[in-house]
Amino acid sequence: MARTTPDIPVPDLAGKLAVVTGASDGVGLGLATRLAAAGAEVVMPVRNPAKGEAAIAKIRERHPNAEVSLRDLDLSALASVAALAGRLTAEGRPIHILVNNAGVMTPPERQTTRDGFELQFGTNHLGHFALVARLLPLLRAGQARVTSQISIAADQRAINWDDLQWERKYNGNGAYSQSKIAFGLFGLELDRRSRAGGWGITSNLSHPGVTPTNLLAARPEVGRARDTPLVRLVRALSARGILFGKVESALLPALYAATSPAAEGGHLYGPNGFRHLSGPPAEQKLYSRLRSLEDARRIWTISEELVGYRFPARTATTMGGTS
Repeated sequence: MARTTPDIPVPDLAGKLAVVTGASDGVGLGLATRLAAAGAEVVMPVRNPAKGEAAIAKIRERHPNAEVSLRDLDLSALASVAALAGRLTAEGRPIHILVNNAGVMTPPERQTTRDGFELQFGTNHLGHFALVARLLPLLRAGQARVTSQISIAADQRAINWDDLQWERKYNGNGAYSQSKIAFGLFGLELDRRSRAGGWGITSNLSHPGVTPTNLLAARPEVGRARDTPLVRLVRALSARGILFGKVESALLPALYAATSPAAEGGHLYGPNGFRHLSGPPAEQKLYSRLRSLEDARRIWTISEELVGYRFPARTATTMGGTS
């Protein structure tokens, strides 16, 4: 018997503006589709306009009245991040939902962003960090829910504090884990600083488990000419309903974290099946690598220095707690 794909209800989002990075395929496209179906106006910042147009066509096939539009964004270029933030600021619409979903995974050889950062750290973490910082006024105006998509890889390895850019000895898996740990620490610290500073933003984390998206597929732009053996295995098992999820289920933790009235800031949501690889969404215990307030503040300060853009100064209010 085929395994039933889980689902969750989504509240009415009419009148809400949602921004979803990485929405041209996979989980991001699924999220944009579900948010639009619930009535939200969805902005899809994409690096590849052709893929973005194809994604919008798919959404409108299912939901002809969907309010969806594209914007240009390359998270591996801080100038592109600034340009998107400038355009959205000029448009002047408060943002109610931001899902930081885009990412890149394990290039076989070390690559750098346009600004010279290791590609995964620069794209997965620093690009989103800069985007949230520059969009802060719009997020505050919308009393936004910010959901940052991490990975089960954030429960592995560590931040390479002595060589954040992996210049001495590159390890693709280690660099990927680092990017997701840093990103998770940022998402939790954002919630603490919002509460302390009265920003009105709720920030939480999600992860999709394991599903056959394009992260490990052939991607010549990151030096991967063919699909990895892992993604071929995941596809085969997922298709049979074994162990791993499908895109339709993998998007649910982020959808829940971003829209459910029961989802809280400073918490992590992911699949509740075997080893959290698949299944319906549920709150999960924070990974040990995400619990250090010192690490969160440290990566926040370093990230501000690297991207050359700062959030408002932290108030004297005690940040307290470990989320």
